[in-house]
Amino acid sequence: MKVLLFGLAGVIATGVIVFVIGSLLPQAHVARRTARYRQSPETIWHAITDYANFAAWRTDVRAVEPITTASGNPAWREKSRSGDIPIEIVESQAPSRLVTRIADPRLPFGGTWTFEITRTPDGAQLSITENGEVYNPIFRFVSRFIMGHSATIEAYLRALGKKFGENVTPQP
Repeated sequence: MKVLLFGLAGVIATGVIVFVIGSLLPQAHVARRTARYRQSPETIWHAITDYANFAAWRTDVRAVEPITTASGNPAWREKSRSGDIPIEIVESQAPSRLVTRIADPRLPFGGTWTFEITRTPDGAQLSITENGEVYNPIFRFVSRFIMGHSATIEAYLRALGKKFGENVTPQP
């Protein structure tokens, strides 16, 4: 019985420590990663704006459905292991710049992704900058110390490379 009580006390203490540390972390963060592809900027642009086909190449997305937002901007809902996340386009300058944002302020996280595509001698480079916010202190701790703020960007850049039959290594 003592072992069970000590175990329970340890779990509670760990939860309190995670909450306190998460509460002390800043709510906002910026993460940026870049990858190079042997594709034209137009090909990359098409892939990152063809949201209806994201589930075919993004392993974290099970399905995508178009939605309507209050802003009237093009928008969709990604169904993934992270839940249903509505995303809308805030800015679009084909084929070089795209800004999207999470379109639900009730989620425990939010923010924007800025996609910047530049032509290179052998293809194109895609940089993604996340200006994120994590509202829940426990999620903030997990995002900072367990997952890392750039993990989702890196997975996205790698998945895009696989779509093109390329292995890419995201760089800061």
